[in-house]
Amino acid sequence: MKAKVSLKEMVGTKIIYAILLICYYWMWARRDWHNYYTTIQNTVMVFTFVFFIMQASRIRKYSKEEKDELAIRNLWRVDAIGLKIMMAAVIIIAFACAVTFLDGRMAGYALVGMVFVLTVIRFIVFCVMDSKGV
Repeated sequence: MKAKVSLKEMVGTKIIYAILLICYYWMWARRDWHNYYTTIQNTVMVFTFVFFIMQASRIRKYSKEEKDELAIRNLWRVDAIGLKIMMAAVIIIAFACAVTFLDGRMAGYALVGMVFVLTVIRFIVFCVMDSKGV
């Protein structure tokens, strides 16, 4: 890949990290077993290894390139918005656990699901802010 690595690409790949987090949490938290689960687990592990190797080369290339200061400031703003969203979600999940709507396993699914939703929101808001030059 000869193309430059953009900050938008780096933010977008965090969605794949969130999907991997959901997959690994599912592997840890499930209570049943089927024979095809071994195939799914091995596929996820191989994909994770290959993805991390590819990402390491992209991150190394990105660290050598000139940075876009406006995009970095926009990412800081988006991260501040994301922190507020995540704090509200954690409070709601904790309250639901306290009044026994959720057990521990479902609270974990809610948390990793919220991480996925937050990464998608982060990417969308960053793309909008970066395209408008806010």
